[in-house]
Amino acid sequence: MKATVSEECIGCGLCESTCDAVFSIGDEGVAVAIEEDIPEEYEDAAKEAEEGCPVGAITVE
Repeated sequence: MKATVSEECIGCGLCESTCDAVFSIGDEGVAVAIEEDIPEEYEDAAKEAEEGCPVGAITVE
């Protein structure tokens, strides 16, 4: 699975607090996802971050 964050991100930090192994707030104040595949043990948390994003900026597939 891979995670991406779109330009709609508002930098609220919810994804990072839900799954900091995959998401972080970058230098520009918005979320970024790791570039490599999501480790299996973090897939559920990454999906939870996707579902919890208030602006729908996260895609996990």
